Amino acid sequence: MDRLLTVDEAAEMLGTTSRFPRRLIAERRIRFVKVGGHHVRIPLSAIAAFIANGTVEPTEVRWHGGRVVR
Repeated sequence: MDRLLTVDEAAEMLGTTSRFPRRLIAERRIRFVKVGGHHVRIPLSAIAAFIANGTVEPTEVRWHGGRVVR
């Protein structure tokens, strides 16, 4: 079973305040688990997937005459 993180633990992993993961949950932009009436937990794999989906790989950029050449 995947480890479940509190909102504060998820925020620490993302390097943000707890407000950001709460917003992700409210906007349904990240998977979460409801525990009881008011508690939510975020699976560790959901944090990893969120980071992977937002990762932009570097590309080589060439310049010519002050403009990017593709």
